[in-house]
Amino acid sequence: MLTISDNAQDHDPQDRGPRHVAAIPARLCVATSEVKPIADMIRFVIGPERIVVPDIKRKLPGRGVWVTARQGVLADAVRRNVFRRGFKADVEVSQNLPDLVDQLLERSVLDALAMAHKAGAVIAGFAKIEGAIESQKIAALLQARDASGDGHRKIISALKRRFGDDHERIVMMSGFASAQLSLALARSNVVHAVLLAERPSDAVLARWRVLERFRTSDPEPTTP
Repeated sequence: MLTISDNAQDHDPQDRGPRHVAAIPARLCVATSEVKPIADMIRFVIGPERIVVPDIKRKLPGRGVWVTARQGVLADAVRRNVFRRGFKADVEVSQNLPDLVDQLLERSVLDALAMAHKAGAVIAGFAKIEGAIESQKIAALLQARDASGDGHRKIISALKRRFGDDHERIVMMSGFASAQLSLALARSNVVHAVLLAERPSDAVLARWRVLERFRTSDPEPTTP
């Protein structure tokens, strides 16, 4: 099961919803009234000044409510202010909550990437990337959104030479700016990198998939 937190666990017994579905920890989404695995949800708690805050790592104390981890669902939850019903309290909800969650999920991916880099599971630098493609197992290709098309084509060609049609199974992680990748990898001008198929990479991939699912443009609920 893919999770944002590396140590997913059950939380305060006051959290809404069934505890498990088919032995998988699950909660009730206060926006859709559907029971889903916690890997597909985001937990929220009441912060200072009674403002609703996201608990991305699911570790903050207090009662929590859960919302399906989709930007459209969360936007609908904010619009209808279902958090007051979920918490059974008068709480403040920022209209920018979906944007805040997006930023926090993105930050969680970059934090995991930094940890994977420290563990030696990330290769940057064009020559080193080509060498890694030729000799190591590759889990993902990272590409800055401001990378040149020429560099991308060269790396894809290297992947095709090594893996043939199977190169399409390698995850393509884009959407981060070069400055973000450079900061995470503690080096300048990072536009491409590869994530090796090693254990430290698991958290990066898990968090990336959560971010990608959150950004998926699902139709918003029609509940009035």
